[in-house]
Amino acid sequence: MPVCVPIPELPAHTPLTVGTLSSAVAGLSAPEFLRTALRAFAGRIALVSSFGAEAAVLLHMAAAVDSSLPVIFLDTGKLFGETRRYRDTLIRRLGLHDVRSIEPDAKRLAAEDPQGMLWHSAPDRCCALRKVEPLARALAPFDAWINGRKRSHGASRAHLPLVEQAEGRIKLNPLANWSAEDVAAYFAAHDLPHHPLEAEGYRSIGCLPCTEPAAPGEGPRAGRWRGHDKTECGIHLLSARGHG
Repeated sequence: MPVCVPIPELPAHTPLTVGTLSSAVAGLSAPEFLRTALRAFAGRIALVSSFGAEAAVLLHMAAAVDSSLPVIFLDTGKLFGETRRYRDTLIRRLGLHDVRSIEPDAKRLAAEDPQGMLWHSAPDRCCALRKVEPLARALAPFDAWINGRKRSHGASRAHLPLVEQAEGRIKLNPLANWSAEDVAAYFAAHDLPHHPLEAEGYRSIGCLPCTEPAAPGEGPRAGRWRGHDKTECGIHLLSARGHG
């Protein structure tokens, strides 16, 4: 596990804004960033994880700080079986005590996607039903949330800040400046298990119908929604609203 070092606390009554938090975490390592965030938002923060190809890094760091941190996992009903089994493997391996598997609203699915094929004709609406809306419900009790996006993913993530605001909630990106090499080194240093689909060329792993392996030389998210003008599921597209 990462070595815990003393982190100065934010001064009492410091407003937890994007600006103050950005200043507080500037220059910190990712584990130090997490410890600062969990202290600042004690009991009011969650980590959102896909349990995908790179997820074990952030989950391992978080477990070292607080294994009871709520972890939100969106079980869309369209995931690879390998992802669910990998989730269970990491829960056991890392000792995570509060992983919440959140599912879409069954009535909404029955009304809007009765055949389960909405992903083919309207992928944005499918993502809204199966990911965006369930996540909004799951995050309702929290003031802040943590995710594992990185600038190295490219596209809309290329200029990702460490701290954002979205829909009135603080959003934290402790791995924003991590490279693929950083991720690989962390996996090796901590002997973390890889998602089984990585061996088949999957570099970014979402829902089964909308995920393919990435070809050599392609970006890490090239296999997502191939053939569509779409690079995000929608849960990260509101971050700019209220940013500052």
